[in-house]
Amino acid sequence: MQADLIILGGGPAGLTAGLYASRARINVILLEKGLPGGQLAATELVDNYPGQPEPILGFELAQKMESQARRFGLEIQTADIVSISRTDAGFDLKNEEGTAYSCRALIVATGANPIKPGIPGELQFAGRGVSYCAVCDGPFFRDVEVAVIGGGDSAVEEAVYLARFASKVHLVHRRDKLRAVKEIQEKAFAEPKMVIHWNSVPEEIIGEFDVKTLRIRSTLDGSISELQVGGVFFYVGIKPTNEAFNGLVNADERGFVLTDENMATSVPGVFAAGDVRVKVLRQISTAVGDGAIAAYSAQHYLESA
Repeated sequence: MQADLIILGGGPAGLTAGLYASRARINVILLEKGLPGGQLAATELVDNYPGQPEPILGFELAQKMESQARRFGLEIQTADIVSISRTDAGFDLKNEEGTAYSCRALIVATGANPIKPGIPGELQFAGRGVSYCAVCDGPFFRDVEVAVIGGGDSAVEEAVYLARFASKVHLVHRRDKLRAVKEIQEKAFAEPKMVIHWNSVPEEIIGEFDVKTLRIRSTLDGSISELQVGGVFFYVGIKPTNEAFNGLVNADERGFVLTDENMATSVPGVFAAGDVRVKVLRQISTAVGDGAIAAYSAQHYLESA
């Protein structure tokens, strides 16, 4: 199957790119391996998306984005792309069944996923007390005790951020010192709502409908203690979904795609948008902005190629 532009990934960045490309009358196909919406479709509530004065179900917002993009003629197909190669005419893509696609320009918007430790209760209570984004979900935990797992920059920064809402923030770290930069550490140490549990790792999340207790284990003597919390935020890292194009374009040491302000990568004709690229904030609103810019840049590339 051939198109002028293929968008890889159907989250907010990909759907926005598809909307803009379709409105520009580009011959475009969006390929998504799962349900359109990406992580957004699996998010219980979204409370910080502009234009939505009331919280909206993530799945509902994803459906609205998909419906709007389809209204402008965007073709969306289900495909799990496993390889991408350059050709004289552009790019060839293949899915896991061997079906081939080709295009002159490509937008990768495959997103990123938090690294999940996989402790008992983590998946069970995802969206019901377990979160991987304080900026997204922090306001839902006003006057509630919460726990943050991790000791790097993101974990400590988000723990400090959560102190704006939570009655107490338990920072659980496996070592006896934080890995975050000193300035961020100082903010944590100065925060009166912060309690740091050194040399500790999460063992199990317990609850009924939602989270009630986090069980932690000492890495020194193996002893178990329990924290009565209503929320558990994991910050043990995120990883880009880049398997299909790893090595095709320049990326940072973690595999996130390097782009310029036009979302252009190191390879002419390849653009990146959303969480898969190097950026300071991964939110629905920033993904949407990336997608619009990527589509605009791809349009100009196709017109000038």
